[in-house]
This record gives sequence, C-alpha cells and structure tokens, in this order.
Amino acid sequence: MTSPAPPGRPSPLGRILRGIRRFRAGHRWGPVSEFALWQRSLGFAALAFLTLVPLLIVVSAAGAGSGQGFAQWLGDGLGVSEAAREEIGRLFALPGQVRRTTTAFGLALLAVFGLSFGTVMQSGYEKAWDLAPARWRARWRHVLWLAVLIGTLYLFAVSSFWRGVPLRGPLTLVGGTLFFWWSQRLLLGGRVAWPALLPGAVATVLGLLGLRVFSRFVFSPLIASSAVTYGPFGAFLVIQTWLVAVGVVVFGGALTGRLVTDELPRATDALRQWRR
Repeated sequence: MTSPAPPGRPSPLGRILRGIRRFRAGHRWGPVSEFALWQRSLGFAALAFLTLVPLLIVVSAAGAGSGQGFAQWLGDGLGVSEAAREEIGRLFALPGQVRRTTTAFGLALLAVFGLSFGTVMQSGYEKAWDLAPARWRARWRHVLWLAVLIGTLYLFAVSSFWRGVPLRGPLTLVGGTLFFWWSQRLLLGGRVAWPALLPGAVATVLGLLGLRVFSRFVFSPLIASSAVTYGPFGAFLVIQTWLVAVGVVVFGGALTGRLVTDELPRATDALRQWRR
C-alpha cells in the first residue's frame, strides 16, 4: 500500500491535472482563437488561383518542353491518379499555347499581382506570432520571396535535372523545410529568432506530406467523379478546395510552431516538477 502524499504537497496525479489545467488555460493559446485559420485559408486559396497560379502557368510552360506544363506540375503536387491528371490537363492550356499568347506586359502584370500573395503570407505569419504589420518599405521582401518561391517550385516540379537526382524524396522534404524556415524569417523581417521558427517549418512540410497522401485517396477520385458530373467546373472546384487545404497547412503549421516554441519550456518544467 502506498503512503499518502505529504500534507501541503499534491499527489502526482494532482500535479499532472494541475499542469494540464495551466497548459489549457495558458495565455499563449489566445492566438489560436484569434487567428481565423479558415478565413485566412479561403483568402489564400482565392488569391493563389487568381494571381499565383497564372504566373506559375507561364513559368512552368517556359521549361516544360513537350510536357503538359502546369497541368503535369499540379498533378504531381496533388499526387493524384492518371485519370485525375487527364481531367486536370483539360483545364489548362498546353505549354506551346501559353508561350505563344504570353506578352511581356502580361507577364509583368502577373508578377505585380503575384506580389500580393507574399502580402497574404506575411500577414498570416505576423498574426501567428502576434507581431505588428511591417512598414511599407519592407515590401522588397515580397519580391525576393516570390522569386525564390518560383525558382524552388521550378526546380522541384519542372526541372529535368531534379527528376534524375537520387533520394529525391528526402531531399525534397529537406528543401521544403529550409524554404518555409527561411520564408518565415524573411517575411517576419527577422523579428523572430531562427530556432523558434524551425518547428513551424517542420510542421508545415509534414502537413503538406500528409495532404499529398490524403489527396491520393480523397481528391483524386473526387476530381474524376466531379468532372463527369459537372464537367471542367467540377474539377476546378476540387482543385480550389485543395488550395484551401494547402492554406490550412501553411498557416496552421506556422501557428503550430508558435505554440510548440511557447509551450515547450513550460511543458519541460512541468515534467521536471512531476519527476521530483
């Protein structure tokens, strides 16, 4: 029979319950309810399809050769079946058509509109870390971030060189982690330390990996069935829904990293006290 806990000192179970109550009621959990993850993800998806996707179509067409350009790129990103890839291919023009119809003015206009996507990303990261909006003079970061984003996607999804690299999967995960780690640091203007941003980058990449697996079993049959029922518009709706899910993962990963960074020291202290 175990002896009761000394007077004035709670039992181990009581200390665990008290730690859980402090963890749940901690003031650090405020950003979760105030972040409006769903609304931000809807804005992410809408702006991605209106500004970023057209720009990526042009970029992918520039290096697609005889391939399917952005359609193949998007199919690889979703990880869907061949039937779903065919439906996606019907939504977008072939690379040759894109190259013939693209003008310098149109490309410049797409680049300007694409910068607004960087604004959305920066706003989400700032809200996740409870930081004030950056000054207008920091807009050069959006230019740099957009250029690196396009270059990274081109390397990972279009470049024939990358397709022949051994261990491409693990290297893609490492490259994605480095990109999101650097993206937070850049768009936040260096106001958060590098170590604090790493959990968010890891959570984002793991979330995107899980979304790819989920897309294989859910979005892939949805694209095929929706295309039969609603035509090309049905496939478009599924892709738009996938972009919303990407927004949830990107912003949710950053918010998860913030919570891990804030709560990990407190959880470690609670564990040490429980062991005593």
